[in-house]
Amino acid sequence: MTADFYAAFVIGLMGAGHCLGMCGGVSAAITLGIQGNQQSSRWPYLVLYNFGRIASYMVAGAIIGGAFANLANYGGQVTALASLRLLAAIMMILLALYIGQWWYGVSKIEVVGKGLWRYLSPAAKKLLPLRSPFAAIPFGMIWGWLPCGLVYSTLSWAAVAGSAASGASVMLAFGLGTLPAMFAVGSMANQFQKWLRNLYFKRASALLLLAYGVHTGYIAIKQIM
Repeated sequence: MTADFYAAFVIGLMGAGHCLGMCGGVSAAITLGIQGNQQSSRWPYLVLYNFGRIASYMVAGAIIGGAFANLANYGGQVTALASLRLLAAIMMILLALYIGQWWYGVSKIEVVGKGLWRYLSPAAKKLLPLRSPFAAIPFGMIWGWLPCGLVYSTLSWAAVAGSAASGASVMLAFGLGTLPAMFAVGSMANQFQKWLRNLYFKRASALLLLAYGVHTGYIAIKQIM
């Protein structure tokens, strides 16, 4: 596993507060109407919903990673990938500012995917209420394309992964990092949610991401020069 894999996992984990706002409501909503009040009856829906969601992240990562790898090979791999990595580092820094609640500019890139989501959203609504746990898979796959600045920022790392497989791996790591927040919402773990939303936790996480972004940017600049 590469450093980018672990970085993507940390982005997913540390961006939990954003995940709670964007997808947390859906994660909780899919459990409504399930027969029985036992907590165990919720888990198949939650697991399969998140399986579908992460699968879409991996598809997007494979497309982006493969496309940019081909472009890099066409235009000179070292310089092209270093330039892309510099862009990814900048996105990491902007993401850190967002998570730390110092600057929210990264959320503006969510407008990029709103056109596609306009067509996908009705399909997701038609699947509700979920009739079986397996119906949660296509629902999660559709929801994985929800416009999200956190996802788009991580895709910039998938772009410099070097191949379609590596791009998918980066997005898999990101998706795995988001799971604690998604399961916490679905299982109503209120204490864990409070911890994820804690400002001190967010800012400590943001500082780590900021340091990683600056370090990565410095290395990319040296390669370009």
